[in-house]
Amino acid sequence: MPTLPTGSIAASPSFFRSALRIYDLSLGQMLWSRRTVFMALIVGGPVAVAVLLRALVAMDLFMAQGVINGRPVTVDGPVIFGLMIWGFYLQFSVPLLGMFYGTALIADEVEDKTITYLFTRPVSRGAVLVGKYLAYLGCTGLVVLPSVMLVFFLVVPLEGGSIGTSFPDLVKDLALLAVGLAVYGALFALVGAWFKRPLLTGLVFIFLWEPIIVFVPGYMKRFTVSYYIQGLVPHAMPQDGVVTSILTILQANEVVPSAAASLIGLGVILAGGLSLAIWLVERREYVLEQ
Repeated sequence: MPTLPTGSIAASPSFFRSALRIYDLSLGQMLWSRRTVFMALIVGGPVAVAVLLRALVAMDLFMAQGVINGRPVTVDGPVIFGLMIWGFYLQFSVPLLGMFYGTALIADEVEDKTITYLFTRPVSRGAVLVGKYLAYLGCTGLVVLPSVMLVFFLVVPLEGGSIGTSFPDLVKDLALLAVGLAVYGALFALVGAWFKRPLLTGLVFIFLWEPIIVFVPGYMKRFTVSYYIQGLVPHAMPQDGVVTSILTILQANEVVPSAAASLIGLGVILAGGLSLAIWLVERREYVLEQ
């Protein structure tokens, strides 16, 4: 029986190498997509607010003093920055980025009828999803990082804040944003692999399910990402009485999980979401609509 010459059949690349190839292919496509332009405008909102605050301070129109819980407080630059991270980014921009990109990892390929091309390559389907997920992390990082840095340098010096002193808090904030992007991305990757209309499902989740259920007494709030993110926010913000008082009001006196419980919960959501998404992609038959 004749034998094939050595090297005539190329061995399939490993899972990790395949994922990196898909990452290289997908990152540029994501960065130059219309979705990235739209999301750049979203994260540009906090920058516009920071510029406005800087202008108001320059014109002596910004009042940084007030009364919280019956005692006078001064809201300085680091406190304002921490609250902007929580309100503008963690509560709005990060979930939106995770939804728009995460649900599209597979759904866009199906809509553009390119899923067959990807799945006929000598790489596993799971590696395709992981590679695109890594590209999502790189793309969203490049979108969010410039916005956060601009806000930091515009806002922190307000009312005597020090950039050098606040830098460790910036590092914690960036780590928290990275965790949020990773977890929301993994969750919505599962939504994109599971549901036929993933974008609609994602909108319902972040604008109806999470805002409502997080204030419902009982255990249902543990089925949201924001519940665990909320538990990490006080540890990432500047630690002083002003921030504690403001967070007490904004969190409506709800009991939040500890930092350890939050990290465990977020880790379970990330690993579970990504693993289930890989499992679904590996086993689902994708029928392209004409």
